[in-house]
Amino acid sequence: MRIHIGFDIALTFPQPTPMLMMLNVHPSRRDTLVVPDLLRVEPQVPMQSYIDGFANQCTRVVAPAGLFRISTDAVIEDSGLPDRVVPEAHAVPLDALPSETLVFLLGSRYCETDTLSQMAWDNFGKSKPGWDRVQAIVDFVHNHVEFGYPHARATRTAREAHAERRGVCRDFAHLAITLCRAMNIPARYATGYLGDIGVPRDPAPMDFSAWFEVFLEGGWYAFDARHNQPRIGRVVMAYGRDAADVALTNTFGAHSLSKFEVWTDEIPEGAALPSGGSRPDVAILSFPSSRN
Repeated sequence: MRIHIGFDIALTFPQPTPMLMMLNVHPSRRDTLVVPDLLRVEPQVPMQSYIDGFANQCTRVVAPAGLFRISTDAVIEDSGLPDRVVPEAHAVPLDALPSETLVFLLGSRYCETDTLSQMAWDNFGKSKPGWDRVQAIVDFVHNHVEFGYPHARATRTAREAHAERRGVCRDFAHLAITLCRAMNIPARYATGYLGDIGVPRDPAPMDFSAWFEVFLEGGWYAFDARHNQPRIGRVVMAYGRDAADVALTNTFGAHSLSKFEVWTDEIPEGAALPSGGSRPDVAILSFPSSRN
């Protein structure tokens, strides 16, 4: 399966402003790109790429004053298979965990393991360690938290999502991550593209998505507490401890969002491939409600 992915984002700055971007697919997926996800900026400015501590590809720029447009238009090869479901995957003993997974056991900005640890053990301590326990946590979060676009709040933590019982996909991920970590299961935040492939199309404007992965016997496995079903066509852009580590744009100064468009569409078998940069222009718009 081939998937057409990309975005067109415009920000307006009152003055030249340093900016960090995490807008490429994750390096682990780079070899599956059929049409590369080259970043295009207008006006053109120097860009410097680097790899951060979580192996994410990042880009540094100084955005000029005025309207600054960032876009890409790419095609990626995908297996076309849904997320792996491996009920027999066991929990890995703490003393056998790979060293690089240990950071994903600790609390972080949006994932307060200390305040939710007792609740986690009270609710899930009797579940079978491993896949069954993670799925029990995902089921709980999916049913406990109400999804709604108006519920978005950038500062909401896992503890607050649990108390308020509302949020968007990042809140579902943060709460599930926190409960997994509280039970000694490494869990990391993931963000990227997730289109409506194999499911009814969501009428809301397309957005980037958030889910999480846990480390069990056999490696990392994707879970999605918002949708709570295996999905086809996840394209990860970045991994981190929580959303603070994977902000797609970080700007060090005042700005306003003038345009935001994301696309993630399956390419029909035999259809011509986009050549990159082929997405038709649209007018600069106000920021729409998103599906995230």
